[in-house]
Amino acid sequence: MIHVTVNGQSLEIQAGTLALDLARQVLGDDYKKALSCEINGHNLSLPTELHDGDEVRFNTWDDADGRWTLRHTASHILAQAVKHLYPEVKFAIGPAIDNGFYYDFDRDEPFTQEDLDKIEKEMKKIIKKGYRLERFELPRAEALEFMKDEPYKVELINDLPEDAVISFYKQDDFTDLCAGPHLPSTSGVKAIKLTSVTGAYWRGDSDRKMLQRIYGTAFTSKEDLEAYLTAVEEAKKRDHRKLGRELGLFMLTEEGPGFPFFLPKGMALRNTLLEYWREVHRRYGYVEISTPIILNQELWHRSGHWDHYKDNMYTTVIDEMDYAVKPMNCPGGMLVYKNQPHSYRDLPLRMAELGLVHRHELSGALHGLFRVRCFTQDDAHIFMTPDQMKDEIKKTVQIFDEIYTTFGLTYNIELSTMPEDHMGDESVWAFAEETLKEAIEEMGKPYVINAGDGAFYGPKLDFHLADSLGRTWQCGTIQLDFQMPERFELEYTGADGEKHRPVMIHRALLGSIERFIGVITEHFAGAFPTWLAPVQVKVLPITERTHDYAQAVYDKLFALGFRAELDSRNEKIGYKIREAQLEKVPYMLVLGDKEAESGEVAVRDRKTGETTTMSFDAFIEKLTEEVKTRAL
Repeated sequence: MIHVTVNGQSLEIQAGTLALDLARQVLGDDYKKALSCEINGHNLSLPTELHDGDEVRFNTWDDADGRWTLRHTASHILAQAVKHLYPEVKFAIGPAIDNGFYYDFDRDEPFTQEDLDKIEKEMKKIIKKGYRLERFELPRAEALEFMKDEPYKVELINDLPEDAVISFYKQDDFTDLCAGPHLPSTSGVKAIKLTSVTGAYWRGDSDRKMLQRIYGTAFTSKEDLEAYLTAVEEAKKRDHRKLGRELGLFMLTEEGPGFPFFLPKGMALRNTLLEYWREVHRRYGYVEISTPIILNQELWHRSGHWDHYKDNMYTTVIDEMDYAVKPMNCPGGMLVYKNQPHSYRDLPLRMAELGLVHRHELSGALHGLFRVRCFTQDDAHIFMTPDQMKDEIKKTVQIFDEIYTTFGLTYNIELSTMPEDHMGDESVWAFAEETLKEAIEEMGKPYVINAGDGAFYGPKLDFHLADSLGRTWQCGTIQLDFQMPERFELEYTGADGEKHRPVMIHRALLGSIERFIGVITEHFAGAFPTWLAPVQVKVLPITERTHDYAQAVYDKLFALGFRAELDSRNEKIGYKIREAQLEKVPYMLVLGDKEAESGEVAVRDRKTGETTTMSFDAFIEKLTEEVKTRAL
């Protein structure tokens, strides 16, 4: 007999028991929900033998490791189906990814949609057969001989360390080089869909051969698959790149890949967003600064960015001296702090900056406003005494709460801890991490640990926003930093009359203004709330006779500061209304002879599609209230 621990409970079981057998014993009828198991911290296949002292946890679809295991199995099912239909194909790799899986193939003929349909049909046959996935290991020489007809697998084996365990998974007539884990059988993949095929360089190297990558997704039920596919279609409709073109918000050009141009309506949206940003910062006691885009190389050495981030930086030469275009605003903030002496009475000092930064991104990684080469960070640097740290973290989280609620966004918090490539003493890191934990725990905020993913100068809290489709976006961050004040020799005079080092918080609320505009464009599907909409009111005269009245209504709206447009084209009113609907304008004022005579307005509401006649003053009051309260 041996002893294992399952979810904190100690159990005595027979030697040789598999985790799958233990799942049947512990979970009863729910054992089929188990997709993999975590044994001593490692995600493994359920048919894994248990040993004395093992700590076991079962992963279901609700766990990332469970979903990964199912989708990794789906990638092997895809490969087996391709092998059945196109035996001449050479196989590369097939991992699980967020929301699905892919497999890379070397085939002379391109895969077509017709091919994908055939492959998907064959995959469903393999799933129905319920083939067992059996793991086995081979010595290096035997592994190379076994895979001699698969050049990509041979290369992978040769790249493994000499002492590496070389494992394979077999399902009926198909065997793949793989570390696992996998489901016990192919029947555990209940629902699959192949979604696309693209080109992909072998091992991501543009000097290597271009392979064909087939993408797919997999779920434990057809209902979940259908819900996912529906959400994907909805996401396509909300794609900010598509909406950006249609609504005239921004453009991207070949002359500046990754450098977005904001158009007049995009600037109206952007400026309204920044006005709100400034209003919030004034209320929370921030001062605003601006620092140069280009600073000399010595500064970036001092800050540590040159050693830790130079591959992402643009450089230039001025007067035979090396300079860098700033990828971050913080070193400039250090110089502003250092510009004059400070007392403990000045602290905390909260300095905010809307700073334009540039970072080198590979062309293949660029994606609309989400991944660009220049963007505006809504940065702030808060300088404080050590005993002020926790309160300042809490106040910063309060700003996050207010701003994200305004946009109808919820969030999850991730605490990222010390990375291997870090500056400073580990005891200081431990203190900083503990302070972040205590602050958010005292606020009752749930969080997860993201081990080893902190910035090189300090741990951080990352805020992952959830939009109206449930998708998450990493935007805001709070980063504690003991290192940069040390490097820049920042000081304040304490109550004891002695010089002390301040602690610093790096903080971004929206993250990148460009990225946040992309997020809210998709969140609202381009139908921005009235306070944020680039055009709040469209004035539509029905006939030439009502043009003068429409002009007077427009002039009053303009004078009151509302963003309005007058459509006086000689077009039918139905056409004008359809155009305004496509532009997602919150309100249309449809003005005919009746309205001109009475001095009223017929208000067509974007939300309901209904038209209500009211006095112009009543409409102004309604519009003013929506803008003032920033109603959603």
